[in-house]
Amino acid sequence: MADLRVNIGRLEMKNPVMTASGTFGYGLEFQDFVDLEKIGGIIVKGTTLAPREGNPYPRMAETPMGMLNAVGLQNKGVHYFVEHIYPQIKDISTNMIVNVSGSQVEDYAETASIINGLENIPAIELNISCPNVKQGGMAFGVSAHGAAEVVSAVRKVYDKTLIVKLSPNVTDITEIARAAEGAGADSVSLINTLLGMAIDAEKRRPILSTVTGGMSGAAVKPIALRMVWQVAKAVKIPVIGLGGIMNWKDAVEFLLAGASAIQIGTANFIDPAVTVKVAEGINDYLERHGYNSVKDIIGALEV
Repeated sequence: MADLRVNIGRLEMKNPVMTASGTFGYGLEFQDFVDLEKIGGIIVKGTTLAPREGNPYPRMAETPMGMLNAVGLQNKGVHYFVEHIYPQIKDISTNMIVNVSGSQVEDYAETASIINGLENIPAIELNISCPNVKQGGMAFGVSAHGAAEVVSAVRKVYDKTLIVKLSPNVTDITEIARAAEGAGADSVSLINTLLGMAIDAEKRRPILSTVTGGMSGAAVKPIALRMVWQVAKAVKIPVIGLGGIMNWKDAVEFLLAGASAIQIGTANFIDPAVTVKVAEGINDYLERHGYNSVKDIIGALEV
C-alpha cells in the first residue's frame, strides 16, 4: 500500500478522506455500514451553544445532480453534546472533529472553549457561513473582516487544530481565506454549500420553507475545484477540499488541485460506505502511477 497519511496542522490523519459536517450525523449512525476507524476524520453535525430546532419543513429538495437543504443547524446544543454524544464517540479510533456554528462571535468562542476541554476531540471546524445577528444577518464568512473577527476570537480560547470552513457565496474567496489564515486558522476547508432555490411550478411556490437553501452534490464540483485551486495558491496553511466529491477520481482531482485532504458529503446519502471506497481508490491510483505517498500528488497539477 502507498502511504496515505497526511497532516492538517497538528492533526495527523491515517488517510486524507473525511466526512463533511451534516452528512454523517455523529458517525454512530453509519457504524453498521462502514468501519469508522478506516476514515481519516469524521466531522460531526453542526453544534451550537444553545439548542436549535432548525427550520420548518420542507427543508430538503432534490435537484439535478445534487440537493438543496435548509435544515438550519438543528442540534441539541454543545452541553448536550458533551454529556451525551461525546462519551459515545470519544473512543472511536479516528479524528472526531466538531463543526461549530453560531450567530454572534461570543457564541462561537464559548462553544469552542467548551469543546477545547474534551481530550479526544483534536480539532474543530468553524462554520462561518452563519448569519451574524449583530450585523443584520450578513454571514460572517462573506467579508474578510467578519471572518477574521470570529477566527481571532476562537483562536484566543481554542488551542487545538482550528479549521475554518469557507463560504463560496463571495466575490473573492482567496481574500477570505487569507483573512482566516492571518487570524490564526490552522487550515481552511471549502466549499460550503452554494445558495440556490427550487420552485414548484404547479403550486407557484418555493419548495423549501426558507425559499433558498444550500446546494450540494456533483453539480457543484467544478466550482469547488476551481476555488480550492485558487485558495491553495493563496495561503500557506493546508486546504481541505469538498464539494461534489462522489468517488475516488473526484478526490484525486482535488488533491492535484492543492487540497491536503478532502471531505465527502452528499455522496454519503447515496452510498454509506463511500468514504472507505474513496480511500481505497486513492491508494490504487497512487500504486498505478508509481507514487509512494499521497503527499506526492498534493498540488501536483501541471498548468
